[in-house]
Amino acid sequence: MSPSQKSLSIKQWSVDDRPREKLIHKGKSSLSDAELLAILIGSGNRDESAVELCKRVLHTSEHSLHKLAKFNLKQLQEFKGIGEAKAISILAALELGSRRGAEPLGELTKITSSKDVFRMMHPFIGDLDHEQFWVLMLNNSNKVIYKLPLSKGGITATMVDTRLVFKSALAQGATALILTHNHPSGALKPSQADIDITKKIKNAGELLDIKVLDHIIVTEKTYFSFADESLL
Repeated sequence: MSPSQKSLSIKQWSVDDRPREKLIHKGKSSLSDAELLAILIGSGNRDESAVELCKRVLHTSEHSLHKLAKFNLKQLQEFKGIGEAKAISILAALELGSRRGAEPLGELTKITSSKDVFRMMHPFIGDLDHEQFWVLMLNNSNKVIYKLPLSKGGITATMVDTRLVFKSALAQGATALILTHNHPSGALKPSQADIDITKKIKNAGELLDIKVLDHIIVTEKTYFSFADESLL
């Protein structure tokens, strides 16, 4: 793109350089992240095109969509040319992308390893700035039949309603459970509260013949498995 095009509106660019036209003629995969964001916001500011503005936004997030998804409404509005409506469009699009990654494809997902759990739950809790505790409910084939979000905020054994866990498990016909929660700090080592919760739910499950197969701690980049580390 020539320097003069930076100050032109998208409609004034050559057809090959317009993100919308590029998507139509060359397909969505041909667009850069900045071009896709530019389509969302539609226009830039007096000094930058939509694409140049979005390049600057992405540069601030180290060209990571995961990090951009952590921006809040106020942070996005700090960029000249991005008002509330544009910021909402960006956040909504990123949230849709996250939900798409978490959505099942129709068939029940079979859990064969701790990595399967990480892949399933990371889109839900991997990028959060607060802790969330979830319980995956499995059938006899180790396929996930239900995902129960149990609590938000700091996790302690007293905050986990064991009765709710097993009421839901019995209603779903689950034969096994996998516990999972995130550590926004990135720390992988389980806390004493994590250990206490695991023991509490595992002991309750033994009375109902519902096994706790694992407890996975999810961070932004990796995970910790109680089962893999022989802590169950």
